[in-house]
Amino acid sequence: MVRHIVLFKFRDEVTWADPRAQRAEQASQQHPHNIPDILSWECGRNITERPIAYDFGIVGKFVDYSAVLRYLVHPDHVEGAELWRQIATWIVVDFTD
Repeated sequence: MVRHIVLFKFRDEVTWADPRAQRAEQASQQHPHNIPDILSWECGRNITERPIAYDFGIVGKFVDYSAVLRYLVHPDHVEGAELWRQIATWIVVDFTD
């Protein structure tokens, strides 16, 4: 199994009041309904106010790294990534368990 973890950090001018942030969040929430390679999916807004914190996180589970690669080019993911690209930067880690 592979865990795919992504943490998003808003650009300085962006908050959750921004409709673009809400659209990106909704797109992320819908990925498991649209991308068959996702085995499990958790995502949500950060609740801590620490300055080092990111704003949104995703933890996805996939059967293997080939499934992650298929997910990355799936049109639903590509569309969601573009929404995030407009408002945030992010970091990623993929690891096996």
